[in-house]
Amino acid sequence: MKIKRKNNEDLIPLIGMKNKIIGFEKKEKIHIKGLLHSAVSVFIFNLENNLMLQKRSTNKYHSSLLWTNTCCSHPKKNESVLKAAHRCLIEEMGFDCFLEHKFNFTYHGLLSNGLIENELDHVFVGVYEKSPIINSQEVDNWKWISLNELIENIYAYPDSYTIWLKIIVKNYLSQLKCIKI
Repeated sequence: MKIKRKNNEDLIPLIGMKNKIIGFEKKEKIHIKGLLHSAVSVFIFNLENNLMLQKRSTNKYHSSLLWTNTCCSHPKKNESVLKAAHRCLIEEMGFDCFLEHKFNFTYHGLLSNGLIENELDHVFVGVYEKSPIINSQEVDNWKWISLNELIENIYAYPDSYTIWLKIIVKNYLSQLKCIKI
């Protein structure tokens, strides 16, 4: 399977026992083989506690055109998860803000194109009031949504949302709600 990817792709941290980095590998190989690797997910809320969602670009090699959290990525070699979260927010949504690390979780899932997600996901939360300036290579669309509406929409249209967003909403929603505004 040939995957569209950026030139000069950096190596992604592989995760082993006790969530320690045990090596690095290219993103393509990680998702083909289903290797456990590090990821970041960012959730940005406004003062009304609405969540900024993005619809992933058609350029994404998996989960394209699905709605997901504000942004998500993988840390690069020698990049902290916090720096990766800020980089992703700037690259995809065109802004930056204070981010608070909320929790980590591990999940494993088969994607619709046969690729495998097997991630230790580091979840960050922030507050921002303005509209993003989306990078159309990364993001197709965006919107603010209340958490109640998001829950209803995921229930009614589960195939419109990324696997990791559905897991976070189902299992960790209370940890997202405790942002300090």
